[in-house]
Amino acid sequence: MAYHSKPHAILLAGGTTPYRNDTDRELPFRQESNFFYLTGCNVPESYFLALYEPTSPALAQNPVLSPTLETTVYIFEPTVQDLLWSPAPPTLQEAHDMYAVDEVEHLPKLVAAISQLPRGTIIHLLPETDQFPNIAASRVDGLQAALQSVPTKTSEYLLPALHKTRLIKDPYEIAMIREANDISSRAHEVIMRVLGLAVAGRIKKQSSHAPRLPGEWLIEKEAEAEAIFVASCRREGAAHQAYLPIVAGSTRASTLHYCCNDRAFAWGPVNRCDTVNNGNLSHAHSHSDETEGTELLPQVLLIDAGCEWDCYSSDITRTMPVGNGGKFTEEARKVYELVLKMQSEAFKIVAPGTHWDDVHLLCHRALVDGFLDMGIFKDPDGTIGIPNGRTGVIKAAVKSRETLSNEILLTGLSAAFFPHGLGHSMGLDVHDVPSASRPAGSGKYFADGDDRVSGLPGGHKDFYRHLRLRLELQAGMVVTIEPGIYFHPALLKSYNIHTSLYINTDVLARYEGMGGVRIEDDVLITNTSCENLTKVQSGVEWVEKVCAGEELA
Repeated sequence: MAYHSKPHAILLAGGTTPYRNDTDRELPFRQESNFFYLTGCNVPESYFLALYEPTSPALAQNPVLSPTLETTVYIFEPTVQDLLWSPAPPTLQEAHDMYAVDEVEHLPKLVAAISQLPRGTIIHLLPETDQFPNIAASRVDGLQAALQSVPTKTSEYLLPALHKTRLIKDPYEIAMIREANDISSRAHEVIMRVLGLAVAGRIKKQSSHAPRLPGEWLIEKEAEAEAIFVASCRREGAAHQAYLPIVAGSTRASTLHYCCNDRAFAWGPVNRCDTVNNGNLSHAHSHSDETEGTELLPQVLLIDAGCEWDCYSSDITRTMPVGNGGKFTEEARKVYELVLKMQSEAFKIVAPGTHWDDVHLLCHRALVDGFLDMGIFKDPDGTIGIPNGRTGVIKAAVKSRETLSNEILLTGLSAAFFPHGLGHSMGLDVHDVPSASRPAGSGKYFADGDDRVSGLPGGHKDFYRHLRLRLELQAGMVVTIEPGIYFHPALLKSYNIHTSLYINTDVLARYEGMGGVRIEDDVLITNTSCENLTKVQSGVEWVEKVCAGEELA
């Protein structure tokens, strides 16, 4: 019998409730994404079994004997003790009405169902890794023996098939991602507005020892910003964050996945040697009398955070000014405007059929051109169109601006400031379906592991080192567009930035202490172009007005 004409079954285990080490205290439960995709079931320790039975060619014309697909979810039946300590799972009828399956049964019937699979059935499983629930460790009596009785089991095909299917979102999924974006967008704006209220003097100094009410909260620490973001999402019904929030002030904004969120903002005046304190410049606490007459130092606050809605993710980053009356410094504003330009250039070409490598490369080109305008990048062979400092004579251009831009692009130096990928697929997981969004050999300019010396038009191989998305865009995909510019000391050192002939170190020094800027939106690829699902604004004038308390409507 041909392989494709045999019966096939899918067996998936749902997630289990995690517990704190060596205790009986539950940790938050979140369903395994592939299980939820196929079932919609959020009950812990559930199982899914799907059986597909093909029809032989000789009987294919008989509508009664057409191929069949039967899907069943198995959930646990609670004991009295279960009900005493934990909320009850749905009844079988309630589950049947809620979940996208044919039948719902209690767990003991799973063993009988596997034992009664048609002869020759091939069972498809997820890989046995730490990423997925372990069926081998199942507590369902008799399940392992039943599986052993099925001779053919494989994990080769199921996960790639699920990833490929999940890459394109249907209307329901898009609606869930849109709702997650709406909630997270409001949470980002809430943080900006709380910062603005303090700048505008609308939050008064504490006059008693009573705890502050939510309307009196200040944001003077990363943890306080995180708390307000999570609270804003939670009060709108979002039970989970899609990932650990990144709330990074000052120089910590250069660490891409900084999620400690445990430092206070920098207060002044700051002494020369205060920077030795591991980058934590807060030497006075704003709630005490010690801070009378002190002000927050001008700095950026980068917040990369997004909630889930019905297990579907959002992923939004905003960078905002702190101190300086809620305004960016001159240097921070220039970097912010350049990152915004990088993103706007990407939006112009994002559409079905566009290869993501091209979008990513376009952002590197925008960065190089922007750094030339800012004076961070320079021509090592001469200064184009700038008066000679000693003679006052305009020096002749050694090369055209385009030639110089391409020359710098080929060095890969822009990767020292923009080291990560421009974005990634997003859905049930924030870094969604990796095998489908970056299939092997899918790069347009440099295949995985290709160490060739770079040549135009691809730029430099370092640009593509950390890309999580490398394929032509398709309608129905949801991706993030998240350019950034960072001044991370270790990364700059690894590229020998301070000895590069293309770097004006005097100009660079004015920017190195600011940390970094990232702006990230979630985008739906439509039939002709794209739609930005993220609602919180990012224009520099609007951000400054809100953070300065000038836009309090």
